[in-house]
Amino acid sequence: MSTPMELMREASKGTMGEQLGIEFVELTKERVVARMPVEKRVHQPFGLLHGGASVALAETVASIGAWLNVGESGKTAVGLEINANHVRGKRDGIVTATATPLHLGRATHVWEIKLTDEAGKLVCISRCTMAIVDS
Repeated sequence: MSTPMELMREASKGTMGEQLGIEFVELTKERVVARMPVEKRVHQPFGLLHGGASVALAETVASIGAWLNVGESGKTAVGLEINANHVRGKRDGIVTATATPLHLGRATHVWEIKLTDEAGKLVCISRCTMAIVDS
């Protein structure tokens, strides 16, 4: 039987997550952590990390966290709403996204996602609401 990490690595092949270089670090029902390199492919025209890339990383970790909590019940999770505050620019290196659940309901989940740089400084804070639906 495959682990969640193995399943996510396989399922991510050919997806936007793979194109952005997202690498999973920790996958549990209580916490999902992933890293993404900050380089030209995730920059906006002025050489900074694109807000859309930050949001894609945030929704990725929230989605996986929600799925880990409902997947065995025959349900899955899809994004319903996401917001993000970009608090610090980043030109290169790595950002790490850490998602933790704020609410795990029957029909919706709400996840908080913090993106930090290598020094642990906050780059982006996001909140993502997931709809829980039949698989």
